[in-house]
Amino acid sequence: MGLWQYIVKRLIQMIPVLLGVSIVAFLMLHITPGDPVQLMLPDDEIPDEATMEHMREELGLNRPLPVQYFDFLSGAVRGDLGRSIRRDRPVTLLILRDLPYTIELGIVALLMVAVVGITTGVIAGVRAGSLMDTLTMGAAMLGVSMPNFWLGLVLIYWLGVRWAVVPVLGEGTMSQLLLPGFTLGFSGAATIARVTRSTILEVMGSDYIRTARAKGLAERTVTYRHALRNALIPVVTLLGLRIGQMMAGSVVVENVFFRRGIGRLVILSLTGKDFPLVQGIVLLMATAYVLANLLVDVVYSFIDPRISYN
Repeated sequence: MGLWQYIVKRLIQMIPVLLGVSIVAFLMLHITPGDPVQLMLPDDEIPDEATMEHMREELGLNRPLPVQYFDFLSGAVRGDLGRSIRRDRPVTLLILRDLPYTIELGIVALLMVAVVGITTGVIAGVRAGSLMDTLTMGAAMLGVSMPNFWLGLVLIYWLGVRWAVVPVLGEGTMSQLLLPGFTLGFSGAATIARVTRSTILEVMGSDYIRTARAKGLAERTVTYRHALRNALIPVVTLLGLRIGQMMAGSVVVENVFFRRGIGRLVILSLTGKDFPLVQGIVLLMATAYVLANLLVDVVYSFIDPRISYN
C-alpha cells in the first residue's frame, strides 16, 4: 500500500469518529436543561411566547431532531457551521478570523515542546545520574505538575509587572507570543523530556549501539544519528497528541494572557450561551485532533523505514 492509499484509508476511517463528534456537538444544544431559546436570551430578558416561537422557527428548533441534525451535518460538510446568535455572523467566518492567532501560538509552543523537550531529554539520558540529569528531570517534574493558568499568572506578575521584561497581554508581535507560548508548551516539553530520556537510556544499551562504538564512531554520531533516531517513535506519538491538547490548552492560556484566538472565542461563546458557535469550535478541535494523529502515523515511516503502510 502506498502513502496516498494509506492516507485515503485513514481519512475514511476517521469519518465515523467525526460523525460521533458532530452528534455530540449537535446534542449540546438539546441536552442542556431548559428551553434552548430561553438559555440564549439574556438573563434579565423575559420575552413573550410569540418572540420565542419566532426564534425557534428561525433557528429551526421547531423541526424534528433528525431533520435538524441532517441540516447541521450537511452544512458542516459544506463549511457552513450556522450563524452566531450573539454576533449575527456566520460561525465559519468568526472561527477563521481568530484561528490564525491560535495557530501562531500553537506553532511557538510546539517548537518549544520539540526543541527543548528532545534536547534536554537527550542530555539527561546521555548523562544519566549526573547533576545535569537531576536538574533536568527536576524541572521536568515541575513542568508536568504545574497548571497552565498558575504558570501564566506567575510569568505575568514577575516578567510583565514586576520586572517589565516583555509585554504580556494582547497579540500582534513576536514578543507578545513568548510568554503565552512558553506557558502553553512548558508542560509538553517536560513530558517529552522525560519520555526522551527513558527511551535514550533503553536504546543506548542496545547491541547496535555497542557495534557503532566498536567501529570507532564519535559519541555524538552514535547518540544523534543512531540512538536518537530509534528513540523518536514514542516521542513523535506524544508530539502528535500535544497538537490536539494544545487546542484545548489554548482555552486557558489565551484567556490568561487576554489574547484573541479560538480558546478565548470558545469562552466568550459559552458565557454568552452562543451554542451554534460552541458547536462549530468543538467540531474544529476534534477535526484538528484526528488529523494530528494521521500526521503522526505518516511521519513514522520517515523516521523508521522498517515501518510499512501495509
